[in-house]
Amino acid sequence: MIYNEAITGKRNLFQKGSPQSALQDFYQAFNARDLQKVSANWLQTEEASMSNPLGGVRRGWDEIAAVYQRLFAGEATVYVEFYDYSIHQSAQFFCAVGRERGYFEIAQQQLELAIRTSRIYHKQDGLWRQLHHHGSIEQPDLLKSYQTAVVNK
Repeated sequence: MIYNEAITGKRNLFQKGSPQSALQDFYQAFNARDLQKVSANWLQTEEASMSNPLGGVRRGWDEIAAVYQRLFAGEATVYVEFYDYSIHQSAQFFCAVGRERGYFEIAQQQLELAIRTSRIYHKQDGLWRQLHHHGSIEQPDLLKSYQTAVVNK
């Protein structure tokens, strides 16, 4: 099943404990630049990994946290929402595969973001915790502009 209603972090539409609720918690924390809540959404292990246009491949929560810290502490505002997604679930894992849209804004510059995204969660102590995130920007010019804007600021 493909879900088209975006997960924005602005509304709590999902039953607590559901995969969508875990995703909702992440986007709410990310868009609020709340590192503590982002941290609570992730597995705090060396098995955690992230591969994205800004941080490259990061392994372990400490390396992943450093990417979020840099982004949240900077002058830029980044907003993303998750849409056009499917969820593939077993008792202990789920994978959400879809797209993110949003923007990156700093000073007078704004870039509209379009990112292919997958997130894998593992159930730990009855709670969904993010194990892996992968994000890719398909458009080479947008990727270059985004990376340049972030590195230069």
